[in-house]
Amino acid sequence: MAIFARAAYAGGADVLGVLVVRFAAAGAILAGIMLATRRPWLRGRALRAAILMGAIGYVGQALCYFTALNYASAGLVALLLYAYPTLVCLLAAAFLGERLTRGRLVLLAVSFAGIALTLGGGHGTPQGIALGLAAAAFYSVYIVFGARELANADPLASATVVCICAAATILVASLFREPRFPGVWWSWAALGAIALVSTVAAILAFFAGLKRVGPAVASIASTLEPVVTVALAWMLLGESLAPIQLAGGALVLASAASLARKPS
Repeated sequence: MAIFARAAYAGGADVLGVLVVRFAAAGAILAGIMLATRRPWLRGRALRAAILMGAIGYVGQALCYFTALNYASAGLVALLLYAYPTLVCLLAAAFLGERLTRGRLVLLAVSFAGIALTLGGGHGTPQGIALGLAAAAFYSVYIVFGARELANADPLASATVVCICAAATILVASLFREPRFPGVWWSWAALGAIALVSTVAAILAFFAGLKRVGPAVASIASTLEPVVTVALAWMLLGESLAPIQLAGGALVLASAASLARKPS
């Protein structure tokens, strides 16, 4: 997604323009799937929770993530986002009553050490680093809140409501600040890829995988995301990370994969 975003920016789009297209297209497609498959929509408390998650959590995470790409390399932003498993672990202990075992405390320490190493070596301004970490914080609260409020809700219905409400929030914001859209076809193609590949296809594939392998394995497999982003940013954008940052990123991803496992 970071690679597609850079292509959209190069064609004249800004953060607001990218998010308008992303959430509006994704919300419309997911709503169409809901109607075509006649799946029940959320109701009551679950509906209210999904509305809050979309209008505040998802929008906040996306704004921080896509804005950070203007101030830091795509690889660094992708790695910073993966501070979220560490933050989720701490929030779950504070608000969901999950126990912090000795093993998990060790993994948290390793993750914090990895984050510290990742922040060294340049390739990002303080503003970009702060926004990358803010994206991780928003995502962590989003996950913990969703785990508590949407545990028994249909995942596709939840994702659809979240995307629709995120689109509504961004469209309201666009009334106060006019979004910029691309002026070239290849930048529009990148926007389409963000909506179709990085949002709709990603959500549907993750849910399908979740049913087959369970949440722990699915979460561990998702740590491949920043690895792919770093590799593509190097091949397509000429970006690179310092060795110390790569080492820190490896520690962050290793701890994220381990934290995804259920405690013994």
